[in-house]
Amino acid sequence: MKNLPHSSSGLVIRALHWVEWMVLILLSGTTVVAIGQEVILMILQRGVHLHNILLFFIYLEVLTMIGLYFQSGKVPLRYPLYIAIVAIARQITIDSMTDMNGWAMAGLATVIFILALAVLVIRYGHIHLPYDDG
Repeated sequence: MKNLPHSSSGLVIRALHWVEWMVLILLSGTTVVAIGQEVILMILQRGVHLHNILLFFIYLEVLTMIGLYFQSGKVPLRYPLYIAIVAIARQITIDSMTDMNGWAMAGLATVIFILALAVLVIRYGHIHLPYDDG
């Protein structure tokens, strides 16, 4: 952006912000549609299963992450980690009922443990090692 004239760089930044907001609105809308589709699927199946509930938690985390971004302009790194943890837990519950072997389940559980440790490290860093926003 250093090579652009000042007025051009402002225009580019405004255009990028506009695109960013449009994508966030699109992402919010598609998440709400996905929630509706999942509700319809549960009604048609006449049942609610653990993997349905975990999928709702993933949708909730996505919407929370979008909401936080709308409010602060930042995405906390913890939220994608939470989404990954729930997604892996959902995968374990779905595949353990079919054909997941013990080693695969142990590997996914290890990944969840590593992601949980990453969340703890990030939280520790935010609390004990804050950085300047300036």
